[in-house]
Amino acid sequence: MEKILTTFSHQEAVATITLNHPKGNVLDRTMMGELLKTLHNFKDNHSLKLIIFEGAGDHFSYGASVEEHQKEHVAGMLKSFHQVFYELIELSIPALAKISGFCLGGGLELALMCNFLFAEQGARLGQPEIVLGVFPPPASVLLPLKIGYARAEELLLTGKTVSAQEAQNLGLLNNVFPDPESLTAGVENFIEQHILPKSASSLRFGVKAARNGFNETVKTGLALLEKFYVEELMETHDANEGIAAFIEKRTPQWTNS
Repeated sequence: MEKILTTFSHQEAVATITLNHPKGNVLDRTMMGELLKTLHNFKDNHSLKLIIFEGAGDHFSYGASVEEHQKEHVAGMLKSFHQVFYELIELSIPALAKISGFCLGGGLELALMCNFLFAEQGARLGQPEIVLGVFPPPASVLLPLKIGYARAEELLLTGKTVSAQEAQNLGLLNNVFPDPESLTAGVENFIEQHILPKSASSLRFGVKAARNGFNETVKTGLALLEKFYVEELMETHDANEGIAAFIEKRTPQWTNS
């Protein structure tokens, strides 16, 4: 089964990328590889005005595979995942996250990279990595840029999950809709009003201009935190214990080291 599905609409001006591994649409390296291939294929598509990310089924994504966070796998996983962010920077095509259900961890990080985030009322968003004894490199860079340090640190250091309305109040979401059907209608209305009337090439220049400082911070910060994660965090007992405890469905035994 393909873990990434791509459809085109609005006379090929809009590409919808569906994370296709219900129920959780977990971002494992297979899905990341398919996603990277899909994004790479957009490079020569000069008519694209918008990329939409959504999840198959009831949820956007539970996040990246916890199993692939184990010490022997994590370097390769992070490298693959972070390449998705670099690819989106290179493309500079406007992107929209269409969020239903749970949008957690790596799923929220992918959504955060989008220019627009729309959600239905029942969506739940969060970065729970600290509960497992680790931290999320992309969110550690993206959240402060998006919503400021005070609000970002509350999410990053508590690992709590917030409702769609709370997320909108924090500045994470552009719009919240009563239900999935309204979300779909709202996205369609947004496309018709604000995307289709514009030049595809001008939109890309606009994204590059608006994200000039943002993109440089993301590229520099991700490279630094990837190294920090692999070479320092994963040498600690507690980071490995937190991942192991989650996989083994038990309470972690911290040694604070």
